[in-house]
Amino acid sequence: MSFTDGKTIAAIATPAAAGGIGIIRISGPNAFEIADKVFRSKDSSPLSDAKGYTMKYGGVYDGETLIDEALALIYRAPKSYTGEDVIELSCHGGIYVLNRVLRSVIAFGAQAAAPGEFTKRAFLNGKLDLTQAQAVMDIVCAQGEQAAKGAAAAKDGAISRRIAQIKQPLVDLSAHMGVWSDYPDDDLPELTDEMIIEKLCFAQGKLTELLRSFDAGKILCTGISTAIIGKPNVGKSTLMNLLARTERSIVTSVAGTTRDIVEENVRLGKLILRLADTAGIHETADEVEKIGVARAQEKMKNADLVIAVFDSSKELDSDDMTVIELVKNSKSIAVVNKTDLEQRLDTSTIESAFSRVVYMSAGTAEDCSALEKAAEELFELADYDTSSGIINNERQRACCARALECVTEGVEAMRAFMTFDAVNISIDCALEALMELTGERITTEVTDAVFENFCVGK
Repeated sequence: MSFTDGKTIAAIATPAAAGGIGIIRISGPNAFEIADKVFRSKDSSPLSDAKGYTMKYGGVYDGETLIDEALALIYRAPKSYTGEDVIELSCHGGIYVLNRVLRSVIAFGAQAAAPGEFTKRAFLNGKLDLTQAQAVMDIVCAQGEQAAKGAAAAKDGAISRRIAQIKQPLVDLSAHMGVWSDYPDDDLPELTDEMIIEKLCFAQGKLTELLRSFDAGKILCTGISTAIIGKPNVGKSTLMNLLARTERSIVTSVAGTTRDIVEENVRLGKLILRLADTAGIHETADEVEKIGVARAQEKMKNADLVIAVFDSSKELDSDDMTVIELVKNSKSIAVVNKTDLEQRLDTSTIESAFSRVVYMSAGTAEDCSALEKAAEELFELADYDTSSGIINNERQRACCARALECVTEGVEAMRAFMTFDAVNISIDCALEALMELTGERITTEVTDAVFENFCVGK
């Protein structure tokens, strides 16, 4: 039985661009009735007579007008993505054709799907829990190998399994405490302080581990906000272009060519960098350059990673020392650039100021493997196990943090010799937070907020 509103929805499930194949997805109680009005199979049999997991070849029509030839894929409830009857019409991937087919489907009774509505129905119908549903969009948005692997593991239930491992001892404790409180005179298994503290500390440790995965999960999912800084003409823009594999920043021999921030998403091995090439850090009387320097410093303050670039062919000066001072409290990598030229830079100063130093010539380099290795080590991602189940969004982090706070309160209450009833309140609060994370207990407002960020058609 479907737990949705009874509407039949439809949307184009492929990107809004020309392609070889395009798909219109229809889901809901009237999916077969509507599909039969727009699709005619070559063998003249209606889709409503077809078995699930079968395909029909035919044409899609607007009334009596043939729009395109098509394949109809049939999925019968509950064995479909949404848990409802689903028809997918695959035709040629022209933008006009797809919109014409969708208009015809809507004309015969379907309603246009909202963002994420197909996955929302899958969640409401018990096909996915909320962590798996959110992983669907993470798979769609993944820009790197580790992000895709992490999202696939979450879709397969990796986060759900970790939550279940934490939740079960808390459920057992809550039930045991409830029975003990209601029937104190009955012959029940002994509930000792040591047993309660042991189980609470187990949950506390597991929640702490899960929260530690957040930074890595967020970085893998959304990328690393990265600022390239340095004094003028050290090769910041050249490095930007090398990483972006295109002429993204203007490069000249004139110092101060970059006066504003140039941004680009780039892939560095398994990592995604949200890269910003900034104006050179230096003392200047030029009002425009001053604004550029101020923006560079502001970008650096908000970055997850700072790549500080130095010119190997020049001695350190006051501007270089300003750069070193600016990044001392940031996660940073020093790039000693222009190593193809005669070295005049005192590298000992750089190596004492930075935990990771990369030597390269951005103008002649063929790869950035040394920089890639340094970034992976800095964020401890080189050997990160994405299959273990990692949280990567603020909603999940907040639920875990709230559960950890409640469990910690329970441990402190036990050590303060408070009553079991008081401890059980903390346990129940932790369970509520964990059930909100997986969607077992969640408000309509939270559900709507989760799915409104999905793309239409998914």
